[in-house]
Amino acid sequence: MISGCGIYSFRGRTPPEGIRSVAIPLFNDESGFSEAGLKENFTETLKKKIIDDNTYILADRNVADGIILGTIVSVRDEPLVISGNENVTKRKIVINVKIRFENLKNQRLISESNYENWGEYDSSSGGFSNRRNGILIAMEKICEDIIINITSNW
Repeated sequence: MISGCGIYSFRGRTPPEGIRSVAIPLFNDESGFSEAGLKENFTETLKKKIIDDNTYILADRNVADGIILGTIVSVRDEPLVISGNENVTKRKIVINVKIRFENLKNQRLISESNYENWGEYDSSSGGFSNRRNGILIAMEKICEDIIINITSNW
């Protein structure tokens, strides 16, 4: 038995100087993808991840130190697994999002990055509810990547 072992994070948790609170307004959606609530769900997922991470405090735009602006650039629904009789049994949703992180106190850009990730779903049954699961998986992955980027060493 090994004693004294713990779980450690190797991610730097140093936010940009002077940024303790952030505002996250509703994402823009330029994707043209027809999924009800896509930008609302993306915005809320990122807010929840910010709260869970506990590096920043969520605040209203007029009192926040920084702002995170999100734009859903594209969403693609692509075949992933094709069975022997050429039926698509699994599909993947690929989402690309642009994030601008700005310092509101001195009106300067901190970072601007694009994030892309995907989630798979079973297309042989379940229809739109399965597709929604693929979207949620991709969304979670992207929001985790965003959190890592905006909380890493500056």
